[in-house]
Amino acid sequence: MKWNSRIRCALVCLGFTALFSGFSFRLVYLQMIKHDEYAGLAAEKHVYKQIICAERGAIFDANNEVLAHNVPVETVVADATHLNNLDAIVDLVSDELKLHAHELAEKLHGDRRYIVIKRDVPEVVADALRGKLRSQNLRGIYFEHDATRIYPNGSMLCHVIGFTDFEHHGIQGVEASMEEYLHGQDGYRYIEHNRAGEEIVLYRGQERAPRNGYQIHLTVDLHLQNIVENEIDAAMREYTPTKATIILMRPQTGEILAMANRPHFDLNLRSQAEPEQMKNRAIIDMMEPGSTFKIVTAAAALNEHKVGPGSMIFCENGVWNFGGTALHDHRPFADLSVKDILVKSSNIGAAKLALSVGEQKFYEYIRRFGFGERTGIELPGEISGLIRPPQSWSKISITRLPMGHEIGVTPLQMTVAMAAIANGGKLIT
Repeated sequence: MKWNSRIRCALVCLGFTALFSGFSFRLVYLQMIKHDEYAGLAAEKHVYKQIICAERGAIFDANNEVLAHNVPVETVVADATHLNNLDAIVDLVSDELKLHAHELAEKLHGDRRYIVIKRDVPEVVADALRGKLRSQNLRGIYFEHDATRIYPNGSMLCHVIGFTDFEHHGIQGVEASMEEYLHGQDGYRYIEHNRAGEEIVLYRGQERAPRNGYQIHLTVDLHLQNIVENEIDAAMREYTPTKATIILMRPQTGEILAMANRPHFDLNLRSQAEPEQMKNRAIIDMMEPGSTFKIVTAAAALNEHKVGPGSMIFCENGVWNFGGTALHDHRPFADLSVKDILVKSSNIGAAKLALSVGEQKFYEYIRRFGFGERTGIELPGEISGLIRPPQSWSKISITRLPMGHEIGVTPLQMTVAMAAIANGGKLIT
């Protein structure tokens, strides 16, 4: 009996030792090995990383007139793990934010924890909703500070300024090309909530302040732009074209002082715009320049000293057969000076000027005027136009190119070329 008692005591002690060893091993496993995993799960329940959005930089004209700026708004979001009375929350939030109750209920019943309910909510509306949620002790709805982009001049300069998406990234125009400078750098803050979903400020964690975007100042003058807008509207009414472009440039520096296209759209109502309205035709449309190109032809001949301004060219009395094809003027001309070839817009005179220069040299002058390559303007989507090398020309190309045929240019390229004439021969890009 005595031996059996000792055995039983030993077995009991061994059992307790094994039990406590198991508990100890489990404790060490949870505290040492699984610590990071469970700490992360606990943090996900009560702590989250709140993004502090940087304010997008404003855009100004040359006289510091505002072209694009931000208006404070709030984004209403939900944390599905904190919602305490779903039906009451749906009724209140849908009523205050003018949302369909069944659509909001579907959102909140989903399997996502972070749910964006509505963006661009005015601060007054957000404050009213916040107060009603607090008074009814409804939890799980939060408000994130944000800003909406406003364009005070509506459709004016729409193709130059461009616009942003709902994440504040530039989509077109300067908003896109200057995205790196306008966007800034978002900050963040780690915050902890109590069981009621309220932030425990005392336990606020790591924080990095945002760096707001830089301001952008354009060379555009809003007063000149207004004149251009009125002129292009008058031209649209008088001539009813399908599209039109006006560019105003300072020849000495290449600064764009005004730029307008038709059709156009309101930047604040961009969701209603048609694709054709959103094209910046000044830099993406290619056209044959026509008789305006005769200035390039005359410049090449004069610069090569093949002729002088008063040199006389026989214009064949309105019809000239070259390369087996007849070239016509709009009216018969006999002898015209180089100056009058431009004044009277003689196709035959321009063709003979190009022939005096020669195919290869004439092509080089076309390229030196900037045709066939982008101007380098700080706007996205610019095309280079089209000019074929001499080896691809036909027999009559040397007589058609001088009057602006068989070449594709953008309105901006033509403006830059004419600016080179106006400033004494310097191509500004």
